[in-house]
Amino acid sequence: MSGIFGVVSKNSCQEDLYYGTDYHSHLGTQFAGLAVFGQSEISRKIHDIRGSQFKAKFYEDYKKMHGNIGIGVISAHEEQPIIVHSKFGAFAIVVNGFIENAQELAAQLYKEGQSFSEVTNGTVNITELVAKLIIRGKNLVDGIEKMFSEIKGSCSLLLLAREGIYAARDRYGYSPLIIGQKEDSWAVTTESSAFYNLGFKVKKEIQPGEIVVLDEKGLKSQCPGKKTNQICSFLWVYTGFPASSYDGINVEMARERCGACLAKGDDVKADMVAGIPDSGTAHAIGYAIASKIPFRRPLVKYTPGFDRSYTPASQERRDLVARMKLIPIPEIIKNKKIVFCDDSIVRGTQLKNYTIQKLSDCGAKEIHLRIACPPLMFPCKFNYSTRSINELAARRAIREIEGKDIKDPSAYLDEASPKYKKMVDWIAKDIGITTLKYQALKDMVSAIDLPGSKLCMYCWTGRQP
Repeated sequence: MSGIFGVVSKNSCQEDLYYGTDYHSHLGTQFAGLAVFGQSEISRKIHDIRGSQFKAKFYEDYKKMHGNIGIGVISAHEEQPIIVHSKFGAFAIVVNGFIENAQELAAQLYKEGQSFSEVTNGTVNITELVAKLIIRGKNLVDGIEKMFSEIKGSCSLLLLAREGIYAARDRYGYSPLIIGQKEDSWAVTTESSAFYNLGFKVKKEIQPGEIVVLDEKGLKSQCPGKKTNQICSFLWVYTGFPASSYDGINVEMARERCGACLAKGDDVKADMVAGIPDSGTAHAIGYAIASKIPFRRPLVKYTPGFDRSYTPASQERRDLVARMKLIPIPEIIKNKKIVFCDDSIVRGTQLKNYTIQKLSDCGAKEIHLRIACPPLMFPCKFNYSTRSINELAARRAIREIEGKDIKDPSAYLDEASPKYKKMVDWIAKDIGITTLKYQALKDMVSAIDLPGSKLCMYCWTGRQP
């Protein structure tokens, strides 16, 4: 998942753009970029942020980017923003999402005589593809609507033009876009937590499929939203920042409720409850409150310089982050029975090889792992995360149990079935823990506190919006 931020002000937008974009650093690990519309042209800066921090990379750049309107991105995959000179004039664009049929659309544009100047990891840059699809429209709004109708997957975007910032939310509402205001400035963000310290107040959540324009005078709706709304459940379980809220539901509170649900009916006897930092911490707090088992920190995260071990594109980088970022405290761990809460098990290799190994090496007596969501069964179709069934720990367990890959894992989705129990037991043994319990789907939905019909749960159920 990428994070996008835009601001329009009657004065300079530089500082708000710089810090507002930085507040999305937990969402992307590959590239970051800023674009500002000055008096006569768009200025742009893009940096590779793998192994570095946004603030350091852009500290000198943003001071030289003069203008009152700008957009920024922390990107999970593509180099962004892209600048396009079109029949609608010059504009810059940033996107958040994943387009499943990108190569087919690119091939179609090649046939029409289009060319692509930006290539990321050997493939067409998705942001440039979206821009090329948009300029086929009668105007920018029409182009965005036509782009929405052609893509498979998801795409929320900010488009910086001379007249303002066009903000368009994915037609399923998979990723959020939130509008804020302060004095003479308007802003739009993926994460509402970016607003508080900058002085913005939330004014509106852009609806699925809705297109708005922000300018110095305020907010103008260009295309109404759709009734369909299936926002990504993983925002509350893992990817979202604790201080953010989406659809009126705060992330930290939802995670505490997830932890309380995990504690419900769990009769494990333990000396402490802990969370795998950072996203597992709130789940553990909820579990500790509900179970009345003390919360402690046997693992602490060394934050500076290390991003999330789930998001980097390469396995080598994921392993490095997983190995280096968590530091154990042997004095707390030795001879203790520990309930460990985490947001999810994706591949399971880092959990097994680094986190659990560290606890075992420090003398943990028992390790009881509690996961805030059900087993991940299907690669995400709407954002850059897992791209292959073979990556997923649950599918690896099923393959070992069945002796082959199976197309339909439905027999393993029912928490009450013998096959589900066999799969969970296999994962627990493979990771090397005492017990393993996943959250039931209905309890996860209850903890998020939105109707299941408004949530995307594809990675657990295989059912698309």
